[in-house]
Amino acid sequence: MPLVQMSILEGRSADTKRALIQEVTDAVVRTLGVQPDAVRVLLYEMPKANWAVGGVSKADSSS
Repeated sequence: MPLVQMSILEGRSADTKRALIQEVTDAVVRTLGVQPDAVRVLLYEMPKANWAVGGVSKADSSS
């Protein structure tokens, strides 16, 4: 049972997250040769204030 865990910034639409989950599932099915119902995908949405790049919070940056 493959388990994929992904951390993403908050703010994406439900449709976008559904598409991401489907694409990741498809990639795991193709690569590992497992059935789709065996694949688990966990998305962790992080507040922008809790995600930093180069010492700058994403909540404080323009990129």
